[in-house]
Amino acid sequence: MTRPAVKSPSPAVERPPPASRPSGRLRTIKLLGKHQLASIVATAVDYSMMIVMVSVVGLTAVEGTVIGAACGATANFTMGRYFTFRAAHGRPEGQALRYILVSAASLGWNALGEHLLAVVLGLHYVIARLITGTLVSFLWNYPLQRYFVFK
Repeated sequence: MTRPAVKSPSPAVERPPPASRPSGRLRTIKLLGKHQLASIVATAVDYSMMIVMVSVVGLTAVEGTVIGAACGATANFTMGRYFTFRAAHGRPEGQALRYILVSAASLGWNALGEHLLAVVLGLHYVIARLITGTLVSFLWNYPLQRYFVFK
């Protein structure tokens, strides 16, 4: 009776190193850059729509601002979901609700910062807005969108 041939294990094949992935710090910097890019695009949508609504359509500045802000927020949410955080796997309803909550708080932080810097400290309102907006974006919007909205 003959025994079946036993295959000897093939010699160890050296695999190439896995595709290099950015380190944690580099990945965070890239993600933060994508977040800021999405914010810039959303701001452009916001202001463009506001100007069109007021100058072309003939709405009041307040009406144009509301429509522009809604369009900008929609653009920012969509870019956050599909481009920045690639979180299209989650339920959009839950993400949208969390986005609205974070954005409402962001509005409050921006208003408080504008008040403190422009009214209390006397900085020019545009400078105050730039400082406040930058701080709120980096310290509130980005972390909350990354770890809460699009987790």
